[in-house]
Amino acid sequence: MPTTPRPALAITLLIIATSCQVKAPNTYSFALWGDMPYTRNGDGAKDGEKMTRLLASMNAAHLAFTVYDGDTKDGASLCTDSAIGLEVKTLFNKLQAPTIYVPGDNEWTDCHRRNNGGYNALERLNYLRKTLFAEAFSFGQNKIPLQRQGAAGGLYAENVRWQQGGVIFVGLNMPGSNNNKVHDGHCLNPKSARTEADCAADNAEYRARDAANIAFLRASFTIARQQQAVGLMVIIQADPGFDLPETDTENERQKAGFDGYDAFLATLIAEIKAFNGQVVLTHGDTHFYKVDKPLADSAHLLKNLTRVETFGSPNLHWVQVQVDTSNPNVFSFQPMMVDGN
Repeated sequence: MPTTPRPALAITLLIIATSCQVKAPNTYSFALWGDMPYTRNGDGAKDGEKMTRLLASMNAAHLAFTVYDGDTKDGASLCTDSAIGLEVKTLFNKLQAPTIYVPGDNEWTDCHRRNNGGYNALERLNYLRKTLFAEAFSFGQNKIPLQRQGAAGGLYAENVRWQQGGVIFVGLNMPGSNNNKVHDGHCLNPKSARTEADCAADNAEYRARDAANIAFLRASFTIARQQQAVGLMVIIQADPGFDLPETDTENERQKAGFDGYDAFLATLIAEIKAFNGQVVLTHGDTHFYKVDKPLADSAHLLKNLTRVETFGSPNLHWVQVQVDTSNPNVFSFQPMMVDGN
């Protein structure tokens, strides 16, 4: 007949089960990289050789994960299925660490350019979603689960969130080229295959995706506050115009082609002010390594925000981020200069 477990045995089993739970480490490191490899003829970048050394450098570092912040190819090469699909998968899966991909403008927004093949940008975006964001896991030889904003392979599947060691990470599809927002009178161009109808569709896409990005950002900060997270990192591809001269008028940002990021930045500022932890905004786009505090302006510094801009071709290096939850700053950054690159 069945017997009832003895109380002492039940307590012992509970202790063993509790001790076997894996706790997230309070210190770990990961890599930030992007805007590579480029294959433009005549620029002397030789990114293929450099990429081999770069991947070896990251594989030797025993990283928790890596994050790629967009532009898997240059802006003057064809947006073929292979160039923005299979070749990208192959590249990311050479890394031992889990690798998370945030798309850039060279993979879809700028594919309307004739030297890119004159593609429809929204068709390329849909291809990316079906091809590179069709699973609920990262790339890399070791994978981690990701929470996607939309169903895998579908609308906004590229927007992702994951957590590790007291920090929330958020990847958003916010590319260069003004976030795919097209100003009146700037649609038709001899170097572009776009029509006015294409530009109208692009603007509709921009408005819907910008709203989705903002909603996902707000939800991520809500989770961070509820869980009392010590830090939150947002990864996008675009430089949203931090290095423009300070101006009192939004019209200046519009003229410079950066107003496609205004609503996102306003939301980011508000959420940072309501969050007690440290926030990092990571982006690529302009290929210069930078770590600074660009928001909101010189008179209203957001002390708990740090901007990190990653390296890009022809400078194939990466940024190592150390997370230490016992450190008030949580994040520290080290440029990893790859020998030979």
